[in-house]
Order: sequence, then C-alpha cells, then structure tokens
Amino acid sequence: MQNSTNNEHKGVTNEDLFLNDAPLTGVFKVIGGKWKIMLIKAIAAKCPKRFGELKRETNFLSQGTLTTQLKEMERDGLIIREAFAESPPRVEYKLTDMGKTLLPVIGVLEDWYANFQNNSQL
Repeated sequence: MQNSTNNEHKGVTNEDLFLNDAPLTGVFKVIGGKWKIMLIKAIAAKCPKRFGELKRETNFLSQGTLTTQLKEMERDGLIIREAFAESPPRVEYKLTDMGKTLLPVIGVLEDWYANFQNNSQL
C-alpha cells in the first residue's frame, strides 16, 4: 500500500521526525508550553506589564508556574525583566525586539486556527 502523504515513497522514521536540531523542534522549545503565547500577548497588550497584573490576568496559573514561564522567556531573550528597588517591590516585563517578532507569527497561527475551526468537524 502506498503512503499518499509521503510523495517520495520512502519510509520516514521517528528519528527523521524528531531530530533535536530540527528547526521546528527548536521553535517549540522556545515558545512551547501552555502559557507562553498567552503571556507574550498579555505583555504586548500593555507593555510594560507588572508581575501583579500578569498574576491577576492569569489567576488560573499558580505563582510558581507563572514565575517559571517568565524566567524561561527571559532566558530565551523574549522578554526583559526589570526590578525596581521600591517598597513594595515592583517588577515589570517588556517584550524584547526578538519577542516582538513573534507577534505576527502568533497572528498567523490564530488565523490558521480560525480557518481550521471553520473547516473542520470539531
């Protein structure tokens, strides 16, 4: 039986699909997870965004999960964290130039999903 999705008619192994250096794998290492896209959009909507604002807007996330996601995004250069020496402490998050480049990509993904919903039997 011929596989209609593989035009080259050769076998595709798991090794071929899930190489650690594949570009798409790298994308999902940086923006994957349940919350990063939502956090990028929240920070973009009002930049800079204070930690307390993010916490209120994501009240379904534990503080630990929110902190972890923000640290990962900072590590990957998507956001900048700025802490102010005030009482009470104030921390703000801003998108970096690299983080801002994700906004049109997110828009394309949202458009794709809207199209998918309109054309599928969900």
